[in-house]
Amino acid sequence: MIDIVDVTKRYGPKAAVQDLSLHVPTGELFAFLGPNGAGKTTTIKMLCGLLFPSAGTVQVGGFDLTAEGDKARALISYVPDQPFLYEKLTGREFLQFTADLYGMPPARSREKIAEVVDLFHLDDFVDDLTERYSHGMRQRTVFAAALVHEPRLLIADEPTVGLDPKSVRELKTLLRRLAADGVTVFLSTHTLDIAQELADRIGIIDHGRLIGCGTLADLRKQAAMDGSLEDLFLKITEEAAAEPPSPETAVPGLAR
Repeated sequence: MIDIVDVTKRYGPKAAVQDLSLHVPTGELFAFLGPNGAGKTTTIKMLCGLLFPSAGTVQVGGFDLTAEGDKARALISYVPDQPFLYEKLTGREFLQFTADLYGMPPARSREKIAEVVDLFHLDDFVDDLTERYSHGMRQRTVFAAALVHEPRLLIADEPTVGLDPKSVRELKTLLRRLAADGVTVFLSTHTLDIAQELADRIGIIDHGRLIGCGTLADLRKQAAMDGSLEDLFLKITEEAAAEPPSPETAVPGLAR
């Protein structure tokens, strides 16, 4: 579903992402980790077609984001870390607006809106103006909107921020169910226990380079230790900082 090949993104002389290659197959729940400023946000923006690479290619569903962006974006939903809503719309109007953007037939959009309202327990406030919503209500509404058009790739950036424990548990169950149904989930998070619990594979980026990628077992082998994901993450990033990898350095689990 995702094919990133030899991608570099520069802002003037600074390379935010360098020589990044990554394949994420259909139906995989992939966790994308890294310290602040590591290149996660830039990578996500290129996956969404909001930025274009300075070199290399980014494809979603076989469509190049640069040459066939409209076809690629039709497959994608993006849930940002700061949920955005049009505050003079109700939640239901925002969901309908999203469905209309993707050209959904009216009957199907009404059916899907009713489904996501029930799924995310929006009934109590979905007909209120979104300007009155708490952060948690906004997050649930944005997630509902992300699923209205039945995306094939869901990109979620820190999706649990502001959610109560019950909502977090429900969201984790939903993400695993989506992956089981064939939706590719690309999850960026600083909450390492969630990544360890949910992800099929995990990628670690630092200073714009992919320094680790694979299953938890792959990362334990790379780090030469049998620890938690937090332990592995700290060791791999500390080793990378001490000895930055060359562009030719192979990363375990990359070619899958």
